[in-house]
Amino acid sequence: MVSMYKIKCMLNVFKARREALCKNLPEHSLVIIPGAREKLRNGDNYYAFRQSSDFYYLTGFNEPDAVLVLLKERETKALLFNRPSDPALERWTGPRLGQEGAAKTLGVDEAYAIESLRAKLPELIANKAALYYPLEQDMGYESMIRSAWREVNKKKSRIRVAPEALKDIRPIIAVLRVIKDKYELDALREAQRISIAAHESVMKHVQKAKHEYELEAEFMYKLGYHGCKDVAYPPIVAGGERACILHYTDNNQALDDNDLLLIDAGAEVLGYAADITRTYPISGKFSQEQRAIYDIVLQAQEEAIKLIKPGLPWDAIQGKIVDVMSEGLLALGVIAKACELQNFYMHSSGHWLGLDVHDAGAYQLDGEPRQLEANMVLTVEPGIYIDPNCKEVDECWRGIGIRIEDDIIVTKQGYENLTEALVKDPDELEKMICG
Repeated sequence: MVSMYKIKCMLNVFKARREALCKNLPEHSLVIIPGAREKLRNGDNYYAFRQSSDFYYLTGFNEPDAVLVLLKERETKALLFNRPSDPALERWTGPRLGQEGAAKTLGVDEAYAIESLRAKLPELIANKAALYYPLEQDMGYESMIRSAWREVNKKKSRIRVAPEALKDIRPIIAVLRVIKDKYELDALREAQRISIAAHESVMKHVQKAKHEYELEAEFMYKLGYHGCKDVAYPPIVAGGERACILHYTDNNQALDDNDLLLIDAGAEVLGYAADITRTYPISGKFSQEQRAIYDIVLQAQEEAIKLIKPGLPWDAIQGKIVDVMSEGLLALGVIAKACELQNFYMHSSGHWLGLDVHDAGAYQLDGEPRQLEANMVLTVEPGIYIDPNCKEVDECWRGIGIRIEDDIIVTKQGYENLTEALVKDPDELEKMICG
C-alpha cells in the first residue's frame, strides 16, 4: 500500500512543476493542456492507453479524456476537467477518480466534468493576456479552444483584455522537462534496472533461440516477471544484416549462429523510458571482422561518455564518436577518407531521455550547441552499419551492424552511467553467452 506520506510527496512534485511552468509565463496567462484520448482499435476494443507526456508531467493523472487548465494570476490555480464517475461503466473498465477523487488525489484546486469544458472556455479565456496550448497536438480540442477564443475577441469592447493569439506551450514545458527531478531520476533508475535484467536474460538464451521473436519474447517475459507491463518503444531484435536497418522491428527471421544479434529494447516505468542497445555474437564468439568493428564502436562510445560533464557542448559527443570511428575504419581499410564514415554511421550521438524515448528539450540554444547541465539524461549510442549490398568494401565486412547504447545522467562533477552494469566488454560478453 502506498503511504499517505508518499502520496503527499507526489502531490508536491506535480504542484511544484505546475508552479515552475507558470513562473515562465506572463501575468494573466491561461494554459490549456489536454491529456491523451482512448483510441479505438476495432469493434469495441481500444489500444492500450498511454498518457500524453506533458500532461502526465504536470498531473501524474493516467486516465484518458482529461484536460488540465492553469491560471496564472497572483497565484497559480490548477483546474482539471476529467470524466465523471460512472458506476455502471466502471464495472466494465475499472474505477475512475471522478471530480471529487481528482481534487483529493491530484492536488488540483478544482475539478469539473470534461463535458463542461466547452461551455467554460469563454469565461476562462476572458480577461487573460496570453493563451497557451500544445499546438496541433489534438485538433479537436484546439478547434474548441480557437472557437471560444474568437468568441471572446468579438466581445473585446466589454472586457478588460483578451489574448491576441494562441501560443505553443510545448517549448516552455520542454525547458523544465530536460532537467530531471529526483522523482524522475528514481523512475529512470528503476526502468534501467528492469531492462538490464531483461537484456541479461536474452544474452543467456541467445544460443538456444532459433528465431528473433523468441528473444523478443524472452525480453518481454523478463519485464513482466519484474512487474513491468510496458516497453518504451517497439523492441528491435535484429540478427545478422538486419542490424543495418536502424529501426527494424519485424523480429520474425531465423537466426544464424555465424551472425551478430543487435537488440535495442527498454522498459517503461511510471512513464519513464530505458533505451539500451547491445550487440553480440549468437554463437558466443566474435569473428575476427565482427570483433574489429565492435572494438571501434565500443572505443568511440567509451571515449565519448568520458567527456560528459556540465558545460560540455552537446555536439562534442558526436565529434568524439566521429573522430574515433573514422580513425578506426581508416586503419582497417574499410574507408579511404574520413568523410566516408557517413555511409556507415548516419545518426547522431544520442538524444535526451525521459518520459519520451526521444525526450523533450532543444539541442541548440540561440543557434549554438546546448551545453550539458546537471540532471540532464541522455543516451550515447554510436553505431557502424555496413550494408550487405555495399560494393565499396570487401565482402568480409558486409552485413555487419553494431550499435552500443547506454543511458547517462549528467551529474555536478561528471556523469553516472545508468546502464553500466550491463556487460559490453567483448570478452565478458562471450563468457556470459557461453555460460
